[in-house]
Parts: sequence; structure tokens; C-alpha cells
Amino acid sequence: MKIIDAEVIVCCPGRNFVTLKITTDEGVTGLGDGTLNGRELSVASYLKDHVCPLLIGRDPQKIEDIWQYLYRGAYWRRGPVTMSAIAAVDMALWDIKGKLANMPVYQLLGGASREHVMVYSHATGRDIPETLDAFAKYQEKGFKAIRAQCGVPGMKSVYGVSKGGAYEPATKGWPEEQVWNTEKYLNFVPKLFEAIREKFGFDTHLLHDAHHRLTPIEAARLGKSVEDSRLFWLEDPTPAENQEAFRLIRQHTTTPIAVGEVFNSIWDCKQLIEEQLIDYIRMTITHSGGITHMRRIADFAAMYQVRTGSHGPSDLSPVCMGAALHFDLWAPNFGMQEYMGYHEQTMDVFQCGWSYKDGFMHPGDKPGLGVEIDEELAKKYPYEPAYLPVARLEDGTLWNW
Repeated sequence: MKIIDAEVIVCCPGRNFVTLKITTDEGVTGLGDGTLNGRELSVASYLKDHVCPLLIGRDPQKIEDIWQYLYRGAYWRRGPVTMSAIAAVDMALWDIKGKLANMPVYQLLGGASREHVMVYSHATGRDIPETLDAFAKYQEKGFKAIRAQCGVPGMKSVYGVSKGGAYEPATKGWPEEQVWNTEKYLNFVPKLFEAIREKFGFDTHLLHDAHHRLTPIEAARLGKSVEDSRLFWLEDPTPAENQEAFRLIRQHTTTPIAVGEVFNSIWDCKQLIEEQLIDYIRMTITHSGGITHMRRIADFAAMYQVRTGSHGPSDLSPVCMGAALHFDLWAPNFGMQEYMGYHEQTMDVFQCGWSYKDGFMHPGDKPGLGVEIDEELAKKYPYEPAYLPVARLEDGTLWNW
């Protein structure tokens, strides 16, 4: 069997996605997700110009060999563009292998470690009452775990909070610049968690994302101040380029720490895992080289009792969600999966075998990843620039992203 075609599909059914479709000489096709929020066209070009031509004539069943060829053969290793492109190929090859075996991918990974996958979604509000209302609505939908974000008095906008309607992190057009005040945030956010616990008790897992906006000692202060609220995790408390910084956080709080959505390889989290400086590794199938590489990371993390908590925003396509759920169902050290949901147009373009019910998801038992794309409908939604916001401190200093 040989690969005879590799096509890149860029579309925007509600938001931008980069999808790779690989076709074999026996007519079997596989899909992979290469979406990189705000840099989608870079990955599309990397695939079209540098990767797809190298796939033609290769045996699609040699997943490991192709992965190593694309990673080592490029000489310039790692990075979000390269690893997202490799991930797209890897997912598509696993999809093909599952279809050839007439099995869902999780069976090829070794079978399920659980019946279904616990997921969390996002309750946001401009103030505490509005966030409490949103929290209640997600409870009514059956979610057993909910991330809570809230507007902070004195700050006009906070990344992670809906501007009305469903929460979407990216905005159309060029990046929005937001003003950030750390002290106001640190003084206010514990009050949000206290209000949630007072109203809803402790039966629902509570999560929160600091979006890399704190220094290590500020993150330590936050973690310590919210210990009574018993967060399931505090996400991205400080930028993680300096992995040693998490030692300081660990010294001061027992609040569980999750990090990794901007990581691309096992080297980005090596020290964090080895020294048990985090509790959950949040790397994604798309940005981390696909299922093949994520399996290595999960096995490495399991040695140190670190669990997975894959990033799952609406800026990763339903193909990635399908791949993540197959991985989650297999991973023995699974912790939690993010699930934001998708725009109605997105679900028209992508037909998905995965499902949600009462706080849990399942990838389904269709062969492969269980996700297909309507290429003709995708053509009706051309690419539109959209970016995540950029934060500045009140004195104008660039911070975070």
C-alpha cells in the first residue's frame, strides 16, 4: 500500500481549521488536524510545501518510521508549526490504520482503560452572579467538572471571559490588546471560588486558568489563597519556558498545577514531570506531534504520577477532539479532558462519531478516528484572520502571550 495524495484543507466554519487528508492507492483516506490558532496558514504552507510531497509513495502503515522521518529529517526540530504539521500526518495515518484494521484507534493503542472520558467546560461571566448562573447551566447539562472565569472589577476585559453568548477565545481581525492588573486579579478571584463553593458545594470539580499571567511568587500566593476551595487544578499559573520556576510555586501551595497547552515536545515538560512540579500535563494531540508522541509523554508522566489533561478548545478541530478521546480512553494515567464544544457550522462540516452525555465523552467505535469532513461544504467557509488577545500591564508593559 502506498500514499498517492496528501491534500491540505483550510476552512472557517465558525473558526479556522487546517485539515490534512491522506489518500492511499487502495482508496482508504485518513484525516489529521494541523490547526494552530493565529498561525494556521504557516502550518498549511509547511504541509503543502515541505511535508506532503515527501509522503507520496510511502507506506501509510509505517507510522513510527514516518514520524521519525519528519521529525529528524527536517533537521530543524520541534516548534509549534513543525509539530502541528507532524501531528496532522500522524493522526491521518492512525485514522487509516484503524480503517484497515476495521477498529477504532483506541483499540489499536491497547484498548480502553475506562468506560468513558470525563470532560470539563467553561463557565464565564462579567461578574460573580453571572458566572454562578453559567456554572448552574453547565451543571444542568451534566458536567461533573467546570472551569470558572470571571470579569475582575476595574479591568475592562479579561481573557477567558465571554463577551456574551458562547465563549470563544479568538477574535476576528488583528489581536486585541487588553489591559491587565495582577493585584486586582489576585485580590478578587478567591472570592469567585468562595461564592461557587458556598452555592454549589464540593461535589463538582472546580478548575481555573491563570493564562500564564503571574510571576512564580504571585502564582504561589494565588494557589495558597484558594486552597480551601479545593480546585481540581490551577492551570498555566506562570509562563513555563523556565521549568525551574514551578519549584517556587510547589514550595508554597498544595493546589494542583496543570500546564502544557503551549508545549510542543516531551522536552518542554521533562523537568516539570521528573521533579513532580506539576500534577497534570495539558499538551494537545495537534500541537505535540500527534498520538505517537503523546503516548510517549503519557508513559513518561505516568512514571512520576502526573496525569494527562489535554487542551481541548474550539480552535482545535473535531478531528483533534476525536484523536484526543481515543488517546484519553486508552491512557492509564488520564486525568481530565477539556471540551468547549463547537459552532453549529463546524459540526455541519465535520461529521463526528464521538459523543457527549452527562459529563462524559466517548470517541465511538467507528473504524479509525471516526471523524469525516464534507469538503464541498468546507469550501463555502474560506479562511478569516482571527487571533488570541495580547495582555499588557497598566503601565504598557507587554505581558503573557
